[in-house]
Amino acid sequence: MTRLPLRGRLALLTALAVAVAVAACATVSWFLVRGQLYRELDGRLHAMSGPPPAGDLGTHRPRGWPEIRDALTNCRSTPVGTGETRYAGPYVIQQAIAADGRACVIQDRGGLTVTEADAQVAAGTRPDALHNGKGVDSQGKSVRVRILTVGYPAEDASGNPVRFAISTAIPLDEAEGPLGNLALLLVAVSAAGVLLSAGAGLMIARASLRPVDRLTDAAEHIARTEDLDTRIPEHGHDEIARLSQAFNTMTGALAAARDRQQQLIADAGHELRTPLTSLRTNIDLLLRSQDSGRELPPDARRRLLVSVKAQMVELSSLVGDLLELARPAEGQPARETVALHEAVERAVERARLRGPELTVELDASPWFVRGDPGQLERAVVNLLDNAVKFSPPSGRVRVRLDGGELTVRDEGPGIAPEDLPHVFERFWRSPSARSLPGSGLGLSIVARVVGEGGGRVTLEPAEGGGTVARVVLPGSPVRPD
Repeated sequence: MTRLPLRGRLALLTALAVAVAVAACATVSWFLVRGQLYRELDGRLHAMSGPPPAGDLGTHRPRGWPEIRDALTNCRSTPVGTGETRYAGPYVIQQAIAADGRACVIQDRGGLTVTEADAQVAAGTRPDALHNGKGVDSQGKSVRVRILTVGYPAEDASGNPVRFAISTAIPLDEAEGPLGNLALLLVAVSAAGVLLSAGAGLMIARASLRPVDRLTDAAEHIARTEDLDTRIPEHGHDEIARLSQAFNTMTGALAAARDRQQQLIADAGHELRTPLTSLRTNIDLLLRSQDSGRELPPDARRRLLVSVKAQMVELSSLVGDLLELARPAEGQPARETVALHEAVERAVERARLRGPELTVELDASPWFVRGDPGQLERAVVNLLDNAVKFSPPSGRVRVRLDGGELTVRDEGPGIAPEDLPHVFERFWRSPSARSLPGSGLGLSIVARVVGEGGGRVTLEPAEGGGTVARVVLPGSPVRPD
């Protein structure tokens, strides 16, 4: 079944469900009709037998009492159907049963097979018995019959009380014939219903899966052409519409991711071109000087080597930043409890080495967060690097950590209001900072690390000039267990 297409499986399941339902209804209907027919036969048997007598047989004798009395008087145990008895026909068969269980054949009324229940009725241990049994019709042919046996009291020739029973039977052909025809009719109707349901299920499956076919065609088109701008029309609010909407959302996200990737590659190429070009120029100058035999002055050579080193450091920093931004979410290091105040203290020490002429003040109270220690420290270092880079000589940088809020304030020129919405974008640098070293990725890394820790980061102008960077991270003032 798994090899069938989806519409074939739906049609097959629909046909199976209908087949089970039709079979159940047909079976229940057959048994209901069977019960009704049997109740009609039983009613006829009770009407022909009359109610069982409650008193003296002299006042309540069964129908055909003279023949019954002769049968009891001359009771024979001759097997039924031997041709010694003439039968009245297939419609009613009647037989007397002596108290000892012997079958007493009534003239011209056929014969029946005596069962244990019939013998008990004749012996007086039960009032009557209703069951299916075997009898013989007027042609001496064995037939299945519905038998009602009723017990009667009587007196023998000496006047002693005795008991006997009379079995009245109707052939079951009156019920089983219509039941057989009904069974064939129900089977034919069920088969036709299953076939019709299979065809209807196939048509419904085709109509229902037509949107899925469009979705499949769109997916195959995207896989073949890589055209992520393909959209599927969304109609209604059912499951297919939700699937189409989810597919369009997915392709939109993929298109956006591809655009971001292409933009990242273009920006990275642009940023890498500058240090690489400078490196190539300086190295070519050194090589030409060596090849031509004209050595550069020591001071010029030293400045070239210092420039090459600075460009290599800038290039290494840029590559590291790119690797950090390209790190997939599933590749994150394991999160652990981090003492944020200790990471801030280490970052401040590094900032003091990078800006020895500046005053870096620190006021940090204990705060513990969940995250990666290296990434959190790097984010703080990036904030301090920006503060050191834009601070004037002999300026002051104030760092404060209180209640999970880290603030870094510098005394630099500040950020123009129109530039604030772009400060966390990759490779973005304000016009005043484009002449300074840096890749424009530092604040993007800060935003990513803080966001992964469930916090937020903002930049805003400070009172009296400068810029304030605010980082809020959820945590606790005491180390959790």
